[in-house]
Amino acid sequence: MPELLDERVGFVRRIGLFQATAINMSQMCGIGPFVTIPLMVAAFGGPQAVIGFLAGAVLALADGLIWAELGASLPGAGGSYVYLRQAFQYRTGKLMPFLFVWTAMLFVPLGMSTGVIGFVQYLGYLWPDMTPGQGDGVGLVVTAGIVVLLWRRVESIARLTVVLWTVMIASVGLVIVAAFTHFSPERAFSYPAGAFELTSSHFWAGFAAGLTIGIYDYLGYNTIAYMGAEIRRPGRTIPRAVIRSVLGIMTIYLLLQIGTLGVVDWRDMLDPDKTASSSVASAVLEQTWGRGPAEAVTVLILVTAVASVLAGLLGGSRIPYDAARDRVFFRPYGTLHPRHRFPVLGLLTMGVVMAAGFLLGRHTDLATVIQLLTTVMVIVQALAQVAAVTVLRRRQPGLHRPYRMWLYPLPSIVALAGWLVIYGCADRNSPGRHPVEWSLAWVAAGLVAFVLWARHEKEWPFGPKRISEEYLAPQPQPQPQPQPPDVDTEPA
Repeated sequence: MPELLDERVGFVRRIGLFQATAINMSQMCGIGPFVTIPLMVAAFGGPQAVIGFLAGAVLALADGLIWAELGASLPGAGGSYVYLRQAFQYRTGKLMPFLFVWTAMLFVPLGMSTGVIGFVQYLGYLWPDMTPGQGDGVGLVVTAGIVVLLWRRVESIARLTVVLWTVMIASVGLVIVAAFTHFSPERAFSYPAGAFELTSSHFWAGFAAGLTIGIYDYLGYNTIAYMGAEIRRPGRTIPRAVIRSVLGIMTIYLLLQIGTLGVVDWRDMLDPDKTASSSVASAVLEQTWGRGPAEAVTVLILVTAVASVLAGLLGGSRIPYDAARDRVFFRPYGTLHPRHRFPVLGLLTMGVVMAAGFLLGRHTDLATVIQLLTTVMVIVQALAQVAAVTVLRRRQPGLHRPYRMWLYPLPSIVALAGWLVIYGCADRNSPGRHPVEWSLAWVAAGLVAFVLWARHEKEWPFGPKRISEEYLAPQPQPQPQPQPPDVDTEPA
């Protein structure tokens, strides 16, 4: 199939449905469930923690339908940047896309840093004498190595991602098989008293914390939308990749969670001196097949962690590119590598922030980084994008929509409710860390930066709003009607 060049942004449409789904699933699964199962159990206080993964799946699917409609209609580089620019330009000019890029430069690499944190946690199973300083050094080397791997053409990365996706499926599959060959229903379903007491504030506090952890584990269903300008037949590929990846990962997570709880006593996951608290998948393999197989699968899990971070940074580095090309972000971010055609400065900046996030998580805890990145993401991207679907349907009714959200507006309502619960409970779920306050401070700094930038560029509110509707199909121009020939009225 010939390569299709998107002249507007300079990318080539090379990625098909299978590769797109693999990129999404690699980013979604990765190390996430292997490090968050103990966090989920701690949030709920027992094996009823499976509720958190189910709630996360519902939110991911509802929000994924939003991404599917927007990604199919507006398949540009940068994902949410394009959607918010098109939806909100009529009232606030370039404010919303600017704020999105500003926040994404923080929450995307923070999300990737959690994968590196998980990598070091599982490496500790193979290297039990690793010191904290050595762990920090390993994580920084892994971060630099991932940036080096991404320093190449996107089609070679897509092929590499398919290989890493295969390793991810193998590692998760082996843990699931091991768990169900030694599955104990009594252990898996030994719920503590009051586990499902819906009138208890403890249940709903655990639900809010579990929903945050659950949606974190599903994040990545939107990765391919950030690469919309590099997708073949985006109107079909993006919706299918989003929906298939959510449903596929939901099935994997439920099997993994239930299987793990049927082998490892959930109380061991809460004991910091037990392997299950930091490397629960390795503990499953060790208790079922022995130390040797546990070490072999741990190696696969380490590869899976790298695959997740690679896919996430690949998509995230595209976010500031389109914004800079449209003069909505710092102009140097709009430059592609002259040979390999990838955004250089976006990749380097996110690599540095990812390294900082890794060190933050290592010297606090993983839950702190998860709460911080989700609150920053919710306040601009998630909530604004729910509104963007409705705004675009009203502002651009003629926009070509190869895919329209099922049961509209129900998925938007479900997604809105879920994101509000996550944001409203963030401070209580992370006492003393103040993720809500930090997210508001970051957005406030973005507003100041926008005012300074807009004044310099003479954009709204210091200049006219520049409306761009380049995704609308050109309207046919009326053809001039033939005029009757002039009649000579002069007398002969």
